[in-house]
Amino acid sequence: MGCISVQEEEEGSVGVAPSALEFVNALNPNALNPNALNPNALNPNALNPNALNPSALSPAALTAIRDPSAAGDLSRQLLNYTVGCAFLPSQSFSFSWTDGSGTVHNEEYRGIIGLVPDWSTKPLGHNDQQWVSACLASRTNWYGVSVTISSRGNSAVIDKTGTLELTTYTHLEGAFWGNLFAPSPYLNACYDEANRGYSRSLMRECAAGHLDSGGAVQQCGMLSIRGSCTAYCQQLNTNGMYYPSCVNNLTGSPDSTTRVFTVFLP
Repeated sequence: MGCISVQEEEEGSVGVAPSALEFVNALNPNALNPNALNPNALNPNALNPNALNPSALSPAALTAIRDPSAAGDLSRQLLNYTVGCAFLPSQSFSFSWTDGSGTVHNEEYRGIIGLVPDWSTKPLGHNDQQWVSACLASRTNWYGVSVTISSRGNSAVIDKTGTLELTTYTHLEGAFWGNLFAPSPYLNACYDEANRGYSRSLMRECAAGHLDSGGAVQQCGMLSIRGSCTAYCQQLNTNGMYYPSCVNNLTGSPDSTTRVFTVFLP
């Protein structure tokens, strides 16, 4: 499609990320439920007003990550992935919780990508909310299994221009964008039509769509599969091989963002 009108916004803080994003991408879709602080997962909005460190979390958020039940497992998983998206490898988030048998578990979640390293000391800004949300969406897996992906975008930490990664991850899966921290949280995905079958063969179905026994496409948790990326996103940037922006709706007033994670598969 043609160029999408995008309102320019100040980019968030960036750091140094590994050249290849070869890390665990198996976030359970149930952990993304924005209204599920109790019983299913840590509500992302519980993190939003504060710095991402144990002393600044709200009592509700601390209760969620220390819950010994299955709900607590989802909360901890979401927090682990959130830290991985936001913090640098030199940063970490540590806390402890006690299970039903009285055993204390000391957790340490380390950063990976470094999208918002300064979230450790100050609240998360709007643009950074979108970056972290897109990252979490891209790392979600229908089956809860790990698949190595190449994540690219209009940010220094995931711009792969001139890297070997462009030649080793050549199958375009699609793109992810949204805002889990908004008053009405949302996440969007789009797919590359030519590679939908290939994505499914690698157990990556949150953009392609999971097919049920009757052949109907199922959404991946709260992720809304919009359709083909050619309809919803600007043409691929051919240097870094990423979508510069994607739009939430094709009708009405323009509502697009440059905080997009474009995913390629090997």
